[in-house]
Amino acid sequence: MIEAVELSKEYKTALHGSGPAAALRSFIKPEYKKTKAVDCISFALEAGTITGFIGANGAGKSTTIKMMTGILAPTSGTIRVNSQDPFKDRKKNAFSIGAVFGQRTQLMWDIPVRETFCLLQKMYRMEENSYRKNLRMFCDILDLGSFIDKPARQLSLGQRMRADICAALLHDPPIVFLDEPTIGLDVSVKDYIRKFILQVNKERNTTFILTTHDITDIEELSQQIMIIDGGHIIYRGDICHLKKEYGRSSKIMITVSQEEREQMKAAFSLLPVTLTEGEELTVEYSPMEISSEVILSRLFSGYHIQNFRMGEVELEEIIRSIYRKK
Repeated sequence: MIEAVELSKEYKTALHGSGPAAALRSFIKPEYKKTKAVDCISFALEAGTITGFIGANGAGKSTTIKMMTGILAPTSGTIRVNSQDPFKDRKKNAFSIGAVFGQRTQLMWDIPVRETFCLLQKMYRMEENSYRKNLRMFCDILDLGSFIDKPARQLSLGQRMRADICAALLHDPPIVFLDEPTIGLDVSVKDYIRKFILQVNKERNTTFILTTHDITDIEELSQQIMIIDGGHIIYRGDICHLKKEYGRSSKIMITVSQEEREQMKAAFSLLPVTLTEGEELTVEYSPMEISSEVILSRLFSGYHIQNFRMGEVELEEIIRSIYRKK
């Protein structure tokens, strides 16, 4: 559905000195500093996938998205979105994509939300039956009924985001770009939006590209992730593989009596594990050094375990570690 080959984007920034002479010199013979925001990246995204596209501020994430949506032309390399060049075929590309940017809205500020949807129907030349069917379905899932007849300026942030997502998907685009779709929203609204994205993806095979700093969005929605840093793709794959490859430690949290805690500390002192005191006793270890089976066997053969649960290093910590190591 989307394919980029050695895609790069370079910006030129004019250099200015201080003083009248430098200003005159820069006017007559300007000098520029070149900065590569995206540096020769290649990737391919299959139809019907949800891809989490993440990176720190200034990593090249937004520039890549703008090239995929046709807003920017690449400096070099090629990109195809739904078999077309998004910049050269910008108008045609705009008909086949949807986009939601968390800080901006496509709703008309002073007219009811329903009227914005009617306008979008005309813009995208939707058939009446298809439009009504989509609007009815999206209103039910996103619970738009209580505010669809209010002007956008009267909506809360959560209501506006739900209406914006409806507007982006109303014309059945095969590809949708979501930039921070849950930013600043409360837990219940985030849940509405996540369930809606998953349902549309499942029922309509819609391809989603999701950029967010909310790791929960990535874990609950994405089938694969791409991590960009310094204009380079530094990881691409599924979350399970990421955790297996970079999550070097696992944890077992157990509840035992104080007496057995002391015995356990002595018994485990010779094993490559770290025991941390707290409400629960946490046994942290690397699966590369010792298997979970060995630790569990020791625990259940010699101690009375009241309760236990297994955990692993958080995805957020793994991504932070990748940024540090690149």
